[in-house]
This record gives sequence, structure tokens and C-alpha cells, in this order.
Amino acid sequence: MKHLQWFPGHMTKAMRMMEESVRVCDGIIYVLDARCPASSYNKNLKKTFGTRPVLYVLNKCDLADNKKVDEFVKLIREHGGMCIKLNAVNANSRRDITGAISSLVAEKQERSLAKGYNRIFRFMVCGVPNTGKSTLINLLSREKRAATGDKAGVTRGKQWIRCDGFELLDTPGTTPPAFENQKLAARLAFVGSLNDDILDMDDIALALLEELAKKYPQRLKERYGIEVGEPLEMLEGVCRRRGFMLRGGEYDYERAERAVIDDFRKGRLGGVTLDEMSDCDGFEF
Repeated sequence: MKHLQWFPGHMTKAMRMMEESVRVCDGIIYVLDARCPASSYNKNLKKTFGTRPVLYVLNKCDLADNKKVDEFVKLIREHGGMCIKLNAVNANSRRDITGAISSLVAEKQERSLAKGYNRIFRFMVCGVPNTGKSTLINLLSREKRAATGDKAGVTRGKQWIRCDGFELLDTPGTTPPAFENQKLAARLAFVGSLNDDILDMDDIALALLEELAKKYPQRLKERYGIEVGEPLEMLEGVCRRRGFMLRGGEYDYERAERAVIDDFRKGRLGGVTLDEMSDCDGFEF
């Protein structure tokens, strides 16, 4: 697979903005993708937070392998971080996130009340692109205040959004300037956290099939009726089962690639989490 890298100019501006804005924030809401919590962890963001308390939100858990997600939640908590899993699209999740946010600044709240005033707390919402930051903000504000989309890079500038008793800063998704681990970078491509326009979708689809074959082979059999094999053989199996054929009996690889990637991203293959606990080695929560 071609070396993956994506750090456009607006991300440099976003990082500078976040470094300035964090000074007026009481805490951080760090949104990770539950399908790849380690891959969507940007160490550069952690440096920006300083000593401010962080709530890690493993979002899109409705698309993830819940058993694995629970293990990641436990791991982060064991390392001293606050963490919850969430489906920000589900309105019933609002109580879970508001309770966790309140716990994040409980001590500050007590000190404020002891001094006789009830202040408004501010939180920065951050993460790599397309983890559902804006969807989470809309959940908390009870209305569509932040722009959302199913592709990377929807949010470009900062915006403060008032919720019940606190304010949220929506920030643009930012990736590391350089991906140290290409395996984790590929998983970001799988879930749509990198701009599809800069990717070789042939490589992405084949790499995704290869990883799914290792970790969720039964899902491929159930969805496409194919057995584990070489990635190209599996893709050709998808073509045959779906009738993705061109004139002359040629395989329509492009349609099959789009179908596999879209099925994965939309959860049609069932709950999938590609990262392992070992992928978090060296992380500070």
C-alpha cells in the first residue's frame, strides 16, 4: 500500500487555534472512533491539553465490536483516564455524556459553589476527522448547531456552542503531521478519517478485506458468501456474488471496492473493532 499521509494546511491553523483556545477551557472531550480507538488517538493533541482533565469518548459504538470496546474503556480507565462508550446519534445517550462531563469538573464545581457562584464551564471537543465530534455537540445542545458529514474535514473553523450549564468548543479534526504507524493510518482510511480523494481506493479495499479476513472472517462469508483467501481473490468473489461485471466478463473491481468500503463504514458487516489493546502501548491517557 502507498505510504499514507494527510495533514493539509487548515490542520496547522487548527492546531495553533487549539493551543490558544485551550487556555480558557476547563476540560477536554476527546472523541475516538470505537472501531479503531488506538488509530484515532493523536498524541499531538494530548500534548496540547496540558494538565486539563480529559474525558475520552469512544463514539460510534453502534458500529463497533462491543466486547472489544469495553476492553478499551477498561484499559483507559486503568491508566487513569475517564472514558465512556457512546453512540452520539442516539438521543438516549445524552444522559451518559452529560453525567461524565459533570464528573470531569466536579471538584472545580464544588470550589466554585463554595465561593458562592455557579460558573459556566468550557470544554474543548477534539479528535481526528470524522469521529463524530459535531454529532456529539448536536446531541448535547439538543439541536443541529454544528455541521456534520460522513467524510473527513467537514469542520474547518472553531465555534463555541452553548449547552445546558456549559459551553463546547467545536474544533476541526486533526491528524498527526506524520503517521508513525502505517497500520494504524490504514485503519483511519478504512473508517473515513482521511480524505478519500488522496487515497488509492484499490489499496484501501484490498487491505480492508485482508484485515477483516484475519479478524472477522465469518462476517465476510455471511455478507458476501466468500471464503478467506488472497485479497484480490476475495474481491473477485464479491464481484461474482454481487454481479459486478463489465462487458466481456471482466470484473468491475471499482464497484466491488466501493461496496466493501461502504458496507464496512455503514456497519452492514456487523460491529467491528480493528484495533487491539497492544496498539495502545506507549499511549498516555
